[in-house]
Amino acid sequence: MSDLKVTLIQTNLNWENIDENLRMFDEKVDSIKERTEVVVLPEMFSTGFSMAPERLAQKMDGSAVQWMKKKAAEKNIILTGSLIIEEDGQYWNRLIWMQPNGVFGTYNKRHLFGFGGEHEHYQAGDKRLIASVKGWKVCLTVCYDLRFPVWSRNAISPETGEPAYDVLINVANWPERRSTPWKALIHARAIENQCYTIGVNRVGNDGNNIYHSGDSSLIDPLGEIIYQKSHDEDIFTTTLERSRLEEVRSKFPFLKDADKFQVF
Repeated sequence: MSDLKVTLIQTNLNWENIDENLRMFDEKVDSIKERTEVVVLPEMFSTGFSMAPERLAQKMDGSAVQWMKKKAAEKNIILTGSLIIEEDGQYWNRLIWMQPNGVFGTYNKRHLFGFGGEHEHYQAGDKRLIASVKGWKVCLTVCYDLRFPVWSRNAISPETGEPAYDVLINVANWPERRSTPWKALIHARAIENQCYTIGVNRVGNDGNNIYHSGDSSLIDPLGEIIYQKSHDEDIFTTTLERSRLEEVRSKFPFLKDADKFQVF
């Protein structure tokens, strides 16, 4: 299994303006000059964290998903981030894992942010998505999911003897006023799951005048901070080293001692 090149895009978002956000992300993805394989965008990247899905939701053949499909093919990358999606009269905060061949996976946010009324507008998902790229297994989560470690708990498979995943990605609109928990939880998820953990958050004020400091992060399987950026827009590309992951898991085989449990 080879190394994996990833890019994190931390940016302000144009409030409830799908066309302008797609134009902006088009430029930002085009500006990545080095080779990359997975590009991570924030939560609700086409709108900001809006509680107006009746006005903003698109279907899976809408402009945002179509843009992801076109851009992934054009740049030969995997694009991931979440969107407001309508399906069968219901609204979802849905993460898309778009591959360059147009095949995609979806994950509907499990933990809806009740404090902000998200549960009043959106349906909760009930299935994890663990995607794969170049032999790497990637667990995909959205914002508030980060507070609930059982949902993203890594475990050794009894069938293969291998951990369920190697990388945990969380895409977010996490306010600056709670940045201390954000940074602590991203860090904890990497350590407890012995995986690379990527958190991509937005910056700037949203339409409710709530400020976001970003603090997008990349943590290695031993808890070392590879990258963390506060307040400013940034595009960061680096390589996840397979040898580092294997070294940590071999030297410190903690996952095999984890409690056994099931999530219903």
